[in-house]
Amino acid sequence: MAVIKAVEAQELEQLNLLYEELMGQPGHPGKLADTFRRIEQDERYILLGAYIEGELLGSIMGIICQDLVGDCRSFMVVENVVVSSRARRQGLGKQLMNRLEALAHERDCSYIILVSGDKRKEAHIFYEALGFREEKVEGYRKHLVSH
Repeated sequence: MAVIKAVEAQELEQLNLLYEELMGQPGHPGKLADTFRRIEQDERYILLGAYIEGELLGSIMGIICQDLVGDCRSFMVVENVVVSSRARRQGLGKQLMNRLEALAHERDCSYIILVSGDKRKEAHIFYEALGFREEKVEGYRKHLVSH
């Protein structure tokens, strides 16, 4: 049985390996540690891990954003959903998503939003099975080059 809990600093090496699997390239351990320390102190960030026998095999991040329209409720953005290829189809992704959704309810979020690459059809089936619905929107991204 998996344990879903907050990722801790001593698990960053394992987290970096998961992110390498997600992104297809190695990350920067020093930058990851620095950024982790900053977001660890920010209650708007939720970083959860899925553990089996103490090994981090999945992770998800939720970010609470405050809205200024309508009734001004907050919403949650979901990022960096990953389950190790060694542990897929065991329900870890579903457990991570369900726990994050419960936390969004606790924080009175009006909705949860995520984006997924158009070629990730298996991920889309997974998200739809969890109640997410595709909305006809265009997504745009502008990568900023550091100076």
